Amino acid sequence: MTTWEYLTAPLLIHNTKAILDNFGADGWELVQVVPGPAAENLVAYFKRPKA
Repeated sequence: MTTWEYLTAPLLIHNTKAILDNFGADGWELVQVVPGPAAENLVAYFKRPKA
């Protein structure tokens, strides 16, 4: 059975692609993006299989 680890990270609107590319290169899969505590902030949720 696959087990997962999870990560939440702030997502800066002006640099979204670079941030997502960096996490993807580390093996993280984007699961969801939700509004953050401030209107201009987003929070990204990622998962990847545990090593």
